[in-house]
Amino acid sequence: MTGVDAETSSLLERFGFDEPLFESLRARVASAELSPESNLMRGSIDPPREEDLTRLPSEGAADHVELRELGVEALRRGEVAQVVLAGGMATRFGGVVKAVLTAVDRMSFLEAKLAQTAALEHALGTPVPVALMTSFATDDAIREHVAERGLGAPLVFSQLVSLRLEPTGELFRGADGRPSPYAPGHGDLFPAIRRSGTLDALRERGVRLVTVSNVDNLGARVDPVVVGAHVHAGKPLTCEVARKEGDLGGAPVRVNGRLQLVEGPRFPPDFDQGRVPVFNTNTALFDLDALDAEYDLTWLYVRKAVGGREAVQLERLYHEASAFVPTQYLVVPRRGPRGRFLPIKTPDDLDRAEGDLRELVSASPI
Repeated sequence: MTGVDAETSSLLERFGFDEPLFESLRARVASAELSPESNLMRGSIDPPREEDLTRLPSEGAADHVELRELGVEALRRGEVAQVVLAGGMATRFGGVVKAVLTAVDRMSFLEAKLAQTAALEHALGTPVPVALMTSFATDDAIREHVAERGLGAPLVFSQLVSLRLEPTGELFRGADGRPSPYAPGHGDLFPAIRRSGTLDALRERGVRLVTVSNVDNLGARVDPVVVGAHVHAGKPLTCEVARKEGDLGGAPVRVNGRLQLVEGPRFPPDFDQGRVPVFNTNTALFDLDALDAEYDLTWLYVRKAVGGREAVQLERLYHEASAFVPTQYLVVPRRGPRGRFLPIKTPDDLDRAEGDLRELVSASPI
């Protein structure tokens, strides 16, 4: 790419920079086709109906037992894999890659996440393939950590890379005059899992569905009951949601009558998000075939402070696949040994959550 130094050029080549796509997006920023206003969802937006949400049954209920058995059967047939999102820019913990940070009982986030999956494998006597989606900012550290800690042989693939822009559409350059790379969101999951060969590798192992979750959410483990709920629904995508407790962010709503998950930046300012009782936990289950598809995901215009200046990042989020395929919205518990939402975004979160994390890691896998 013209005007890019050799080191940045090498990084772009390694991590799948798509120059034609970049130039197209750059032109759309320059023309103001992409802007903060283009983020906003158009049309009528209404809260989900009661029947739009599926509650995960309480432990001990008859339907809980039935779903658990469905999930156990799918796991024992080797049909279930786990995708862990461990990419991004490694900025919230002082530039240290969160996946390798100590989370609980001297285990890193990634180590604890994989230990939960290993416990399930042991309990059921069946393998659960694991794939890790890294980024250019986390890939080397995660690969080294997996090797140093003896964390098995997960499939490792990276999300893509792009370059920040000026609000005018020109290439943003740092104080050193070099372009500023960034990871353009977990919507990269679809192209990255295909181009890396990871999707084919999972299919060859007999996998038919995958769980997707953040490395920093130890509540979002592979749970037979949740797997069973996805199988029972018979829809290509299940998005896990939780009851709000003052939370904002993405949520399932009806847009012009069609149910889909809308991310926080897309809600118009006059839409009362308090009317929606649940929010997106960033945990999902996909039929494998639903990952093997191209979706016209929205490019979100994101302002970012870089070196005291404003830069523009264009990002995509994988949940927008819900606008294109039938989706189940599964209401899951937040807390307790079966809780499924305990994200750690800052060092303060980690300090406060120590006891809860220990409870999650030590809970029975089934």
